[in-house]
Amino acid sequence: MHFPITRMRRLRKNDAIRRMIRETHISPDDFIYPIFVRPGEGIKNEIASMPGQYQLSIGEAVKVCQETYDLGVPAVILFGIPEEKDAVGSEAYAKDGIVQRALREIKDAVPELYLITDVCMCEYTDHGHCGVIENQDVANDPTLELLAKEALSHAEAGADMVAPSDMMDGRIGYIREALDENGFDDIPVMAYSAKFASNYYGPFRDAAESPPQFGDRRSYQMDPPNTDEALREVELDIQEGADIVMVKPALPYLDIIRRVKDTFAMPTAAYNVSGEFAMIKAAAQNGWVDGDKVMLETLTSIKRAGADLILTYFAQEAARLLNE
Repeated sequence: MHFPITRMRRLRKNDAIRRMIRETHISPDDFIYPIFVRPGEGIKNEIASMPGQYQLSIGEAVKVCQETYDLGVPAVILFGIPEEKDAVGSEAYAKDGIVQRALREIKDAVPELYLITDVCMCEYTDHGHCGVIENQDVANDPTLELLAKEALSHAEAGADMVAPSDMMDGRIGYIREALDENGFDDIPVMAYSAKFASNYYGPFRDAAESPPQFGDRRSYQMDPPNTDEALREVELDIQEGADIVMVKPALPYLDIIRRVKDTFAMPTAAYNVSGEFAMIKAAAQNGWVDGDKVMLETLTSIKRAGADLILTYFAQEAARLLNE
């Protein structure tokens, strides 16, 4: 008998056999594409720190949504950049707010596209924090009222799903109750359940024009070293009625994604955030990596870790490659 009997390389010999036994598959169905909408007409402002991503006026957003749907990506998530900001983010829940208007126009133009909305206050407040400020910190319970109003206004405007990203205690239950009491019991809630106070969000704050004007968000977003706390956060959101739970960011928290999926067996999303996107783009532009291959390897790693859905700025690019 010659050693070795088992030769693992037999099943790596060519592309056909590698494809046949591949354990993890990604497809456009896995992706949710983030889109930034702002007032105006004919606006397509490239975000310097996120090459190929744009702030879009509603008409331009409609075009991007049609392109996204045509590529086989089933959903987008909308982030709004209001014309005016104030202390309580009133544009977030205005009937004619930027996201509310975008929802109506996109739904009319691309009715089969699944529309998700980010529910938070930071893009809409003049201080850049995610709720009502009291004593130089975000007051939890008064903020819940505003978040519920925002989620309800999105549902009324045509959102298929709402995604609270604020990390206030109790907000999933509060929003779920507000939706149910107003006849929107069929609207799912995707909770940003384990959202960490990460340094990977920098380019997003450029895109959404939402950096905090004082302090930081560590009193409400999670401390990066904690894993057990993440499971407690997820469990609370499930108890309060979350239909999908999310881990954000994705790459530095693949271990959290796996623990969440193994523990709760819930539909699990992961946000491949702006900093992760920007690093790959910068490395590719400098010729240090093959951008397409690293992009697909990255998205595969997130899926392999346990994510059922991936929010990613790579959605269109990855879909084109996968479709080929």
